[in-house]
Amino acid sequence: MTEPALPAEFLELLESVEAKRPRTVIDHILAHGYVTTEDLKERYGYNHPPRAARDVRELGIPLETFRTTAADGRSIGAYRFGDPAQVRTRQLAGRTAFSRGLKQALIDKHGARCHIYRAPCDAADLQIDHRIPFAKSQETPDKQTKTWTQYILLCASANRAKSWSCEQCPNWQDRIEDTCRSCYWAYPDDYTHVAMRELRRLDIVWEHDEVHEYDRLRAEAGGRDELPEFVKEVLRKRAADAQG
Repeated sequence: MTEPALPAEFLELLESVEAKRPRTVIDHILAHGYVTTEDLKERYGYNHPPRAARDVRELGIPLETFRTTAADGRSIGAYRFGDPAQVRTRQLAGRTAFSRGLKQALIDKHGARCHIYRAPCDAADLQIDHRIPFAKSQETPDKQTKTWTQYILLCASANRAKSWSCEQCPNWQDRIEDTCRSCYWAYPDDYTHVAMRELRRLDIVWEHDEVHEYDRLRAEAGGRDELPEFVKEVLRKRAADAQG
């Protein structure tokens, strides 16, 4: 069932979309008024719903993120069309095709490692991401080599975590760039908030020969859920001993 309130020009834009993932999101919203993260995961097999929603936004189509209630009473995320008047005139055919030299420039500067988790990675496994969410960026492809400092290299896990956090941030709708610039996800070395929450993060990765150290800490903590507080307590004790 097509939303009768949608302008003809907006419907034409929606119908022009051919790529499968954004097409799926659009068709479901047209039929039901909105699509939930659960729909995208369970019905369509998209394990990272924010990426599917971002595909639509990158085509210039406004989407609103909101919360709704699942059948079992859980609060889940959902997407619906935003104001058709906010259609972006500069439509983007998917994500920018980054130049070959951009990744190498980032590796030369920062090393072949995830900028969030700091863990070394194979260059092929690293993904280029905008420090400021792509949907807000005013850069054009021909300026990429001149503005490479606006990008970071992330492993797939960090990229998904950043996308989800940005989607849930109140600033996602306001699109205030200075707020993004002071966020952990943009500049983890110099930030004042994490998605507008007064938080500080320390993402630690144990790998290779270090894995047994993680397993030992987890066992001492009593399980994975207790591990963060256990590590904090160890650090507090060490700081107290150093001061004593």
